[in-house]
Amino acid sequence: MTMPLDRLPDGPGWSFVVGRRVFFYVLPFAVLAALWQVAAQFFPPFLFPSLVEVFKRCIGIFTDWSQFSDVLATVLRILAGLAGAFIIGATLAVMMARSRAANEFISPILTLFQGIPALSWVVFAIIWFHGIEPRIFFIMLMTTLPAFTFQVLSALQGMSRDLVEMVMSFRPTRIKLFRTMIIPAILPDILTAWKVNLGNASRVVVVAELVGATGGVGYELLQQQQVFDMAGALAWTLQLVFFVLIAQAVLTLIETTAFRYRAVSERAL
Repeated sequence: MTMPLDRLPDGPGWSFVVGRRVFFYVLPFAVLAALWQVAAQFFPPFLFPSLVEVFKRCIGIFTDWSQFSDVLATVLRILAGLAGAFIIGATLAVMMARSRAANEFISPILTLFQGIPALSWVVFAIIWFHGIEPRIFFIMLMTTLPAFTFQVLSALQGMSRDLVEMVMSFRPTRIKLFRTMIIPAILPDILTAWKVNLGNASRVVVVAELVGATGGVGYELLQQQQVFDMAGALAWTLQLVFFVLIAQAVLTLIETTAFRYRAVSERAL
């Protein structure tokens, strides 16, 4: 088992191990970037543009409000869809955990929804809704709802019955029970569900924006495809990659802060 960073001793040995981990984390990306840059020397720009050009296009998107607003529009659509799916999914999970009949009724429906491709939800949304925002929200909701529901349900069902009975013996109020026992027990699974759904949502929202949207990363990718601008397509794709990386880092920070009371050996499991 690899020793976690917070258990490593201070001193030169610790610095060496940290530097080694950073090196092997960065190495695959460096090799991939080098191979791409070599390919750019032998192929036309519409196939393999120079990474320098891609970087310039990324900076241009960040510094031009008319373009960066499209990135913000996509980010807000992702967050709105995930928030809606989480609220509804958590509510359904509580109902399923408290009632066996509700579980037997809702679970097959969510399993059915999981098997429906995102593109099918796009077609359904186009037929059912007129506005682009309701369409995208509906698509985001339906593609992420099952994962949220099952993840929260699994966390609720995985709670220790002995721990629940012990806590209930103190006759806590509902608020105190929720704050001191339920939230600490299910928060790791909730954060994991958000991390997983962030990646899924970033892919689905692009597909949703390709059909009928007048703004957003998906719309801009469609514009780059029409003029065979590979550098622009990569630059717009990287905007979503940056957002997912930042969001993942924020979730990791929340997890580290929320569970800092845990023993080091327990956090390392």
